[in-house]
Amino acid sequence: MQKHLFLGVEAIGQGAIDGGISGVYAYPGTPSTEITEFIQDNPLAIERDIHRKWAANEKTAYESALGMSYAGKRTMACMKHVGLNVAADAFINSAITGVNGGLVLTVADDPSMHSSQNEQDSRFYGDFSMIPVLEPSNQQEAYDMAREGFELSEKTGLPVMLRITTRLAHSRAGVTSKEVLAENDMSMPEDARQFVLLPAIARRRYKGLLEKQASLVELSENSIHNKYIEGEDKSLGIICCGISYNYLQENYANEKCPYPVLKLSQYPLPEKQLKKMEEECDEILILEEGYPLVEEKLKGYYANGTTIKGRLDGTLPRDGELNPDHVAKALGKEIYQGIQPPAMIVNRPPALCQGCGHQDAYTAMNEVLDEYGKGHVFSDIGCYTLGALPPYETINSCVDMGASITMAKGAADAGLFPAVAVIGDSTFAHSGITGLLDAVNEKTNITVVISDNESVSMTGGQDSSAFEKIESICEGVGVDPAHIRVIVPLKKNHEEMVKMFREELAHEGVSVIVPRRECVQRASRRKRNISRHANH
Repeated sequence: MQKHLFLGVEAIGQGAIDGGISGVYAYPGTPSTEITEFIQDNPLAIERDIHRKWAANEKTAYESALGMSYAGKRTMACMKHVGLNVAADAFINSAITGVNGGLVLTVADDPSMHSSQNEQDSRFYGDFSMIPVLEPSNQQEAYDMAREGFELSEKTGLPVMLRITTRLAHSRAGVTSKEVLAENDMSMPEDARQFVLLPAIARRRYKGLLEKQASLVELSENSIHNKYIEGEDKSLGIICCGISYNYLQENYANEKCPYPVLKLSQYPLPEKQLKKMEEECDEILILEEGYPLVEEKLKGYYANGTTIKGRLDGTLPRDGELNPDHVAKALGKEIYQGIQPPAMIVNRPPALCQGCGHQDAYTAMNEVLDEYGKGHVFSDIGCYTLGALPPYETINSCVDMGASITMAKGAADAGLFPAVAVIGDSTFAHSGITGLLDAVNEKTNITVVISDNESVSMTGGQDSSAFEKIESICEGVGVDPAHIRVIVPLKKNHEEMVKMFREELAHEGVSVIVPRRECVQRASRRKRNISRHANH
């Protein structure tokens, strides 16, 4: 056993290694990114040659993990909550195929949308798919669940979801690591048709999934991660999901909580403990980070009229992160307000880095767009999304990864001209290629700007799957090479960029412009690393 001071994401990475994984598959996405980065740099992972390369997107990551499970090895797939939307097809079907080697899907949700488009709660995907879901309340549990999740997966024959949120992912605590388990030997599935979801096979396996549900509930009822804590005051019972248990503890730091508490960290819901709380308590308060999943379920489960309090009835805020003050207010405790900042202090909005190539591309683009008016540019997720803010105010949409090209295509189909898509190099590889293929097939009047900074810069500068491949990909899906144009976005090239944008925006058909310059932050890190190695 060793003691560590780990971020939640680091604890999960260490737990996965110690649990005997042979591979991790992921696409960068805050707040999940550092799990894979931790494994990539871990000495034992390097020694064991654990697979630890980035995937092109979350769907390819999850499918690759499922393939490793098929071969009998233990594997983890990592993504943020919106990434699970991309992987959902494979993920939901994998509950029906089941697994061979243990498969843990770690999903990091982002309540309050610190760096996301929505607050969605991945527990709903786990519930919808009818698989076990683990939700740690602290970093030690995050480690333990990551390490033990593979055994649970193999025991149930199902993928297991490990759901965390931003606060747990990016806060530190002491973690005691345990024995490092050996990797599984490769082995083929006993049922040669387990992963063949032809309708006749899928129907049989779905019946099997339904038949497993009672045993999954029993596992939750007997789980060490679900704990019923007695309390003397039965006027209220409290159900704490995941990290909310910490927030309750903070409100009773120097005293024992007087109410019965169900600490809930493994799903499906443990029915015996829920029944006990219903029979003992007059009212029930549900503390959960994210959507009111448990609250909604219990309003039906407690059909005898037990009062359920939580996010739905306004006891807790319906949106945003849960925190100890919200819990204190729900318990009728005094809230410490702290010192309010002076009115003159305002938040500084995010901005593109000084020297960023996106700046020069937007400046040139705006000069040409002024000739057409506002409302012609569609974008998606990346650093370049900041082009929606002053001083540029260039882009008019940001919905999801890859939506720039397809929304621009739809607008062009409606008659908008010019229709411009701005997408990053990594996002283009993630989910932009198929939209470009649609545009080529229909000869759509669309200009696609692939702003190439040669990395996944918004999440830390990871390698882009499209590095040195963009032109060949575009040509491969059928874009006319004469209308695939590359330029270095620098102020000295401004007039050339303006001329290029003017020509391609006026072109009828598909055209691609690639402003290419390495991310300034990545370039700075690369130069520091070169200097450090030279000094050594």
